[in-house]
Amino acid sequence: MPTNTSVIAKRRVWLAIICVALVCATFAIAGPRSAFLVIIGLGFGFVLEGLRFGFTGPWRAIVNDRDGRGLSAQLLAIALSATAIFPLLAAFPNELNGAYAPIGIAMVGAAFVFGLCMQIVMGCGSGTLINAGSGNAIAGIAFIGFVLGSFLGSLHLAWWTSLGSLPTYTLQGLFGDVSGLVVTLLGLSLVAGLTFWRAQPGKRLPGKRLLFAATLLAGLAVLNLVIAGQSWGVVYGLGLWGAKIVSASGVDLTANVFWGAPAHATRLQQSILTDVTSLTNIGLIFGAFIVMRWRRESGAQVAPLVPASWLIVAVAGVVLGYSARVAFGCNVGAFFSGISTGSLHGWAWFVSAFCGSIIGVKLRPKLLRAMPTPVGGA
Repeated sequence: MPTNTSVIAKRRVWLAIICVALVCATFAIAGPRSAFLVIIGLGFGFVLEGLRFGFTGPWRAIVNDRDGRGLSAQLLAIALSATAIFPLLAAFPNELNGAYAPIGIAMVGAAFVFGLCMQIVMGCGSGTLINAGSGNAIAGIAFIGFVLGSFLGSLHLAWWTSLGSLPTYTLQGLFGDVSGLVVTLLGLSLVAGLTFWRAQPGKRLPGKRLLFAATLLAGLAVLNLVIAGQSWGVVYGLGLWGAKIVSASGVDLTANVFWGAPAHATRLQQSILTDVTSLTNIGLIFGAFIVMRWRRESGAQVAPLVPASWLIVAVAGVVLGYSARVAFGCNVGAFFSGISTGSLHGWAWFVSAFCGSIIGVKLRPKLLRAMPTPVGGA
């Protein structure tokens, strides 16, 4: 009989083979750049799942438990990224693109809705992918809804933005490259100070694990910018997957303002292995799966929910994807990458989404109810 140790060792060998096979297959089909982006995506998955670095949970923790360690680590990761990215954007303005978007009525409202819904499904864009990859059933349902919602949001994006938007402002454009970085770091320091004030003693500063994770995440984000030519994002890739499914069913999307645009129409015709956001998304999902299966014991899964709660998860997943598209990003594309590349929209998104998150934290226990344990059950 094989020992438990030998079973785990064999499983880890197969996981390593899967990892290498994914990278090699991408290299063979789409070339070295795509393979590097899958590696970066795997890195994101390893860090987020392996080192338990999240976005949604820490927002809930600072509200409910007055635990600021996770949020402080997020702010540190953004600050480290910005310190490297601002000079890169200034040196290569034609080759590298930040996560820039306009602040608008619909954008602010959608960010609020996103923050609310992400607490209900316990995952933002990256969190949904991570949790789905690690086998979380709620995230699996939310992931399907996210893909559908992101696609639907792209169909209506032009209408939502027509309700009123400011021009696209960047801190570099408002203050200059160096001063823009200083303003960004001061803004992050202000939020860190508020987090420190809100948090209880002993729950204010991140420990070594979160500090290490924040540093790795920042490094991966910089690598993503350099290799992809654009900041780390999640939402576009998921909307593209939805559009490809719809297009494959025979629906013509060329008449739509969004998917009829030349750049998006081209991506619809190409393999997803040529889309930079899809590549890191794929790597992220596989990275989470590998980390979860690598462990000696998988983490506990969510308790079965009552049917009404499963329906709420499905609807919330669709709304999550829809609002992410209208808000020009999620915690990754808008919050992390938006702020770290100097987009004023990133700050507006953060404030609005955090307010929505506070409501979502209160609603989640009321909306998601576990199945009652049968009488006499364990």
